Amino acid sequence: MRHIYLVTHPEAQHHVDGIVGGWHDSELTPRGRLQAECIAEVLASRIGQQPVEVYSSDLSRASQTAERIAQSLAVEVQTDPRLRERSNGEADGRPQAWLAERRIPLPEYGDRLGHHDGPAGAETRLQLVERLYPALADILRQPVAHQIVVSHASASSYLIAAWIGMPKTSTDRVFFPLTAGSITTLRRNDTHHSHQVVTLNETAHLRAVEDPPPAGS
Repeated sequence: MRHIYLVTHPEAQHHVDGIVGGWHDSELTPRGRLQAECIAEVLASRIGQQPVEVYSSDLSRASQTAERIAQSLAVEVQTDPRLRERSNGEADGRPQAWLAERRIPLPEYGDRLGHHDGPAGAETRLQLVERLYPALADILRQPVAHQIVVSHASASSYLIAAWIGMPKTSTDRVFFPLTAGSITTLRRNDTHHSHQVVTLNETAHLRAVEDPPPAGS
């Protein structure tokens, strides 16, 4: 059976500073690095000596997490910019209040995937989905039974949608709220070829490092 361990990076500096993440290249905080250690320990204990691959967004907060995981498993990290969080354009790196004042709310009906939030250069959700689906497909082409993917909260939600085979056009309403530093375990059952979500947003390992970090990108 194939196992995919989907990791959302732990606490990063933009969480603490209250600024917009997206493509802003925020690094892990000291607590975030400790949380990455906890994530690495959990995954190493589950995978053991079995062959494994580690993939990551190329943004620092994700790649730093992936490097710690890969070190514990004695493998290399394969970075892929397609695994980045959704870009907020000119809002990235600015205070959350700046974005809140300019954001155009997502409509309840209509073209939700193609909706533009307002800031110049921001990605639509459709653009996010159209890069994440092929990224996961490329990972799944590799014949390795255990694969770890380190990404971001919103991006990881759409990776789950891709895993369960949800059509892109149906992702306009789906969202799995994921906590920073969480592990979601996906499994392919070889008997009836189902794609399973075994655990969602697992965070028990974060208890060793004070309070859990906030949800976020």
